[in-house]
Order: sequence, then structure tokens, then C-alpha cells
Amino acid sequence: MKVDRIVVGALCTNCYILSIGNNCIVIDPGDDYFKIKSAIGDKKVNGVIITHRHFDHIGALKYFKNIYDKNNLKEGLNHVGYFKFEVIYTPGHTDDSICIYFKDNNIMFVGDFIFKNGIGRTDLRGNDYLMYQSLNKINHYDKYIKIYPGHGKESILGVELKNLLH
Repeated sequence: MKVDRIVVGALCTNCYILSIGNNCIVIDPGDDYFKIKSAIGDKKVNGVIITHRHFDHIGALKYFKNIYDKNNLKEGLNHVGYFKFEVIYTPGHTDDSICIYFKDNNIMFVGDFIFKNGIGRTDLRGNDYLMYQSLNKINHYDKYIKIYPGHGKESILGVELKNLLH
């Protein structure tokens, strides 16, 4: 699976395009639809996954069909087209935050739950206690998973959890 990152919008949100052959899924189309569409090219979009519904992650959502989020993905194993992944509910930054874990590729898309050197804010629609619970929940996963956050550069799950759960 190929992962392309496109930085979109005023808040520099990471939009990801995951490709298998001529099929793709889009994660967090925050803004700049034509920039995203250009990166997709002639690939078939099997679906769009939203890690949470903050404006900077859904700005270009209206241009897509087959939208998936906490409301229509079950926690656990899911399939969208050619893509198989686990959805993990991780409330804290928002009450609808999810992580998308591709075990076969050892990668996880974490939205604004975890960043390189930090966590998402909990003072908007979040909750400190739920954030702590979610961090403990994600702590049971392989520490070598590469994480792709909603803003900034990628990191390794164990590195971030070591700093967050000391």
C-alpha cells in the first residue's frame, strides 16, 4: 500500500491518500479539494475516512461520496473496497475521534489524537479523562507502528507513548 500526504488548508492539515493499484481511500480531506483531486489522479476512490469532525479535517468532504467515520464504521475490523483496517475509538481530543490501523502495513492514522511530541487539545470538544483512557487503550498496540497524525510529521507509536505515559 502506498501512502501520500497532502497538506491542505489554513491549519496545514494532513490529508492522506492510500493506494492499492488503481484504488484509493482518502483520510481527512480537510480543504483544497482540487489539490487532493490532482493527487488522486485517475484512481478510483473506494471511500473517504474521517478521523474526527473538526472543520479542518472535513472541509472538502462535500465533494466525495462513500464517507466513513465513527457513525458508520464499527470498532474492530472493517473493509472499504480493497482496504482492510481496524478502527479504534480514541475519544479525548473529540468524542468522535478514531484511529485507523492497517496491521498488515504496521501503520496507523491517528488524526489529532497523538502528534509527534504531543497530543491533541482537549479544551474544545474534548475530555482529559477520556484522552488518558484512550492513551492507555492504544498502549496495548505494537510500539513500532508508524503513526500518521492530522498535522505535522509522522512518528512511531512507542516513542510518543513513552513521552506521554511516563
